[in-house]
Amino acid sequence: MNLSGPFIRRPVATMLLSLAIVLLGGVSFGLLPVSPLPQMDFPVIVVQASLPGASPEVMASTVATPLERSFGVIPGVNTMSSRSSQGSTRVILQFDLDRDINGAAREVQAAINASRNLLPSGMRSMPTYKKVNPSQAPVMVLSLTSDVLQKGQLYDLASTILSQSLSQVPGVGEVQIGGSSLPAVRIELEPQALNQYGVALDDVRTTIANANVRRPKGSLEDDQRNWQIQANDQLEKAKDYEPLIIHYQNGAALRLGDVAKISDGVEDRYNSGFFNNDSAVLLVINRQAGANIIETVNEIKAQLPALQAVLPSSVKLNLAMDRSPVIKATLHEAEMTLLIAVALVVLVVYLFLGNFRASLIPTLAVPVSLIGTFSIMYLYGFSLNNLSLMALILATGLVVDDAIVVLENISRHIDEGIAPMKAAYLGAKEVGFTLLSMNVSLVAVFLSILFMGGIIESLFREFSITLAASIIVSLVVSLTLTPMLCARWLKPHAKGVQTRLQRWSERVNERMVSVYADSLDWVLRHRRLTLLSLLITIGVNIALYVVVPKTFMPQQDTGQLIGFVRGDDGLSFGVMQPKMDIFRKAVLADPAVQSVAGFIGGNNGTNNAVMLVRLKPIKERNISAQKVIERMRDEMPKVPGARLMLMADQDLQFGGGREQTTSQYSYILQSDDLAALREWYPKIVAAFKALPELTAIDAREGRGAQQTTLVVDRDTAKRLGVDMSMVTAVLNNAYSQRQISTIYDSLNQYEVVMEVNPKYAQSPETLNQVNVIGSNGQRIPLSAIAHYENSLQDDQVNHEGQFASQSLSFDMAPGVTVEQGTAAIERAVAKVGLPESVIAKMAGTSDAFAATQKSQPFMILGALVAVYLVLGILYESYIHPLTILSTLPSAGVGALLSIYLLGGEFSLISLLGLFLLIGVVKKNAILMIDLALQLERHSGLEPLASIREACLLRLRPILMTTLAAILGALPLLLSTAEGAEMRQPLGLTIIGGLIFSQVLTLYTTPVVYLYLDRLRHRFNAWRGVRTDGALETPL
Repeated sequence: MNLSGPFIRRPVATMLLSLAIVLLGGVSFGLLPVSPLPQMDFPVIVVQASLPGASPEVMASTVATPLERSFGVIPGVNTMSSRSSQGSTRVILQFDLDRDINGAAREVQAAINASRNLLPSGMRSMPTYKKVNPSQAPVMVLSLTSDVLQKGQLYDLASTILSQSLSQVPGVGEVQIGGSSLPAVRIELEPQALNQYGVALDDVRTTIANANVRRPKGSLEDDQRNWQIQANDQLEKAKDYEPLIIHYQNGAALRLGDVAKISDGVEDRYNSGFFNNDSAVLLVINRQAGANIIETVNEIKAQLPALQAVLPSSVKLNLAMDRSPVIKATLHEAEMTLLIAVALVVLVVYLFLGNFRASLIPTLAVPVSLIGTFSIMYLYGFSLNNLSLMALILATGLVVDDAIVVLENISRHIDEGIAPMKAAYLGAKEVGFTLLSMNVSLVAVFLSILFMGGIIESLFREFSITLAASIIVSLVVSLTLTPMLCARWLKPHAKGVQTRLQRWSERVNERMVSVYADSLDWVLRHRRLTLLSLLITIGVNIALYVVVPKTFMPQQDTGQLIGFVRGDDGLSFGVMQPKMDIFRKAVLADPAVQSVAGFIGGNNGTNNAVMLVRLKPIKERNISAQKVIERMRDEMPKVPGARLMLMADQDLQFGGGREQTTSQYSYILQSDDLAALREWYPKIVAAFKALPELTAIDAREGRGAQQTTLVVDRDTAKRLGVDMSMVTAVLNNAYSQRQISTIYDSLNQYEVVMEVNPKYAQSPETLNQVNVIGSNGQRIPLSAIAHYENSLQDDQVNHEGQFASQSLSFDMAPGVTVEQGTAAIERAVAKVGLPESVIAKMAGTSDAFAATQKSQPFMILGALVAVYLVLGILYESYIHPLTILSTLPSAGVGALLSIYLLGGEFSLISLLGLFLLIGVVKKNAILMIDLALQLERHSGLEPLASIREACLLRLRPILMTTLAAILGALPLLLSTAEGAEMRQPLGLTIIGGLIFSQVLTLYTTPVVYLYLDRLRHRFNAWRGVRTDGALETPL
């Protein structure tokens, strides 16, 4: 059956079919979103709960533990971790990748509701949750600065105006605000004045709450009119609270202003942000899932002038971080690489054929196949990203293969004197099955990735389907457009009428065939030696895979760094700020840095800060992000009590089921025995610090934060009419920044915060100045019923899977791979000898690396099995697929040897290159084996003669397709601009594997074919099957 026949006879229909493919692809291209990497949806839900004033230990035991017990029974929870700090608990749940996030969210809400009765009664609100995708980095960060307005006012503008407007921009998801908090009326009480007038803290709280209310008041109505009733029941500013009467002393009114300092401040004074050298409020903007990053950023930028216009003139809206320039540059570089690859492939075809008209035919096949792929990408909801564009770049060298095979076979018949139309029918029919075998088996290789599951399937799904789609479109084009154009564009063979290039091309081809024929004859006479070389190649593969350095993913240069400033346990907010300023100024002074933004305090704790560092474009700094980090580490000033950890921001983030760490690599210890955990954690930290393979180790090394424990004499307290609820209530009123009332505004709601004057909250001794009112109304100093004891406690309590945990983060030292670092860690931990009660495990990127390392051999084996099954079905043979698969070890040696010799690392991108090699290298074997089988069946040649003839006839298309694939990958290898770190490993793997395999398989394939053919005859004779040429039929 000749699949190409109808298309050769109907040129108009064929051209219109190709035009339809191009039009659909062109329209789809404009609809594809743009992103740095494929959309990876890690189903993560974050639950946040607060109880102002509660210690980390109290938050862990009374809030985190009840929630974790409820969440633990939800099906599909992969990891669960929590962090409890002063007044705050955060629980992070990561579900299985195939778990529906909306269904999981409903179950989380149900679990929160079920925990209601187990949570402390003093919580102002129930815990809340939100769905997050940790693999998505913010697309933009804006900063608000002003020389006039206070930080709380800036935060209010960001919350009421900017956040609302930005959320309406197409493509914008969540807008987070940091660097301060909403304005609030702060009431700072004077304990001595309260004691003097005999006023209890709770009396003040009740008075304020009763004086500031906002409730319905109804209306009045007569026969004609209606009156709405209003009252001055709300106090809006600090000055409105000063005249409040809280007590009468001997008939004289005691007003709030007599016993307290009242000011307009912020809800949380332990929260501050900055942009470069200015105090700032930051707006962190995330995109919606699947949104086009570049279009979203452009839409935001278009709105900025209008937003600036509605802000007060003293407020400046600055662009602190923008992801789009790096993404634009990366995609532009990828597109240029694609164009260069197309040009190189066309050049190869032209040089080999020496005929401009003939070279146009496969040249047309390339754009039609690539553009047609966009429509399939759109149907699958894919985006234009680094991996999908790499797939298209590599497809350039693959899609031209089919056209080359068809064109070369038709040209060979024309050179033999056959008319172009007849040659097109005959040539297309001869290679139709060959093309089907080549492409179906190649598609099987990439589609096998979709069955791997986990991170690999999620990450490489778009790459695999995009490449498979381009191959399928290429097959259609090669069976339709290519033979039709050959029938009408190629001229009949005219002897002696050749261009200089054609004559040169023909001489080179004849010379290559002659040299190859002589060397092939020698190889066929020394088959055992050739077979031995193949066996050695298999052994070398294994040895190289063991010794080649391995890593998870290439380190990206996204033009951004993330800095984490960690202060010693117990450092106050006031002490931490100047330390942060030292680091900020040092980072900003680096010549590669464009801007710095960040914030200190908030949910991160008063002794922690986060820094977002925006680097200059790579062409301006001429140094990689990792080199910038190394330079900063060397030049960073030493700050007592604090340290700065820097890491290059990555598009691909792992460890989303846990708190953000200060590096990509982390290690976790967990135990149900807290004492054992505290005993062994320092030993692990010491072991890590002794490893030269690791650097920038971030661990909790302090003895803990200072804690004051009030020890109440319950008997004395009972005698004086005081119970524990009274004691905890007075402490809560005095030291918890307690929100006691709410001010309702037309745009927002603001809190009234009560506490003692901060100067009375600087040491445990100030507790003696706080009085509690007994049941008989008597004023009793706390010192009369209790004493305090100072101790050291963790300022943060972490849980991992409901057990207490401690973690440490680290980076690999320069030149050390993830594999080497992981091996060193395993040796060090084994030497420490942890007890069974303490469990240790890798987390984050190192955990993902370990998981993929275990699955890589099975992935490669799965691809080989898929190819064998497909080829076995197509050839109706158990033996011939083995001949084709015998070409693969040489490709592995070439790829691994190239990585090893050039000092590279074997990563998931390199693994992707190996999958591609499996498909490309076996195509060459199919070209030889398929023709040899045809010669055996239809020409009656013996196996030796048929395989020799097939090798010589297929030499030119094999060299053309291989060289096209090499040149298609060459721009990847030589890339130096943005995104090069992702493209270079793929180019190196493919080029190294193709060059080595090309040299070897031209000789090993015919030898293996002959050995397996002999085996086939013996096997058929044993099972009673007659062997008729290349066919097997039952007797």
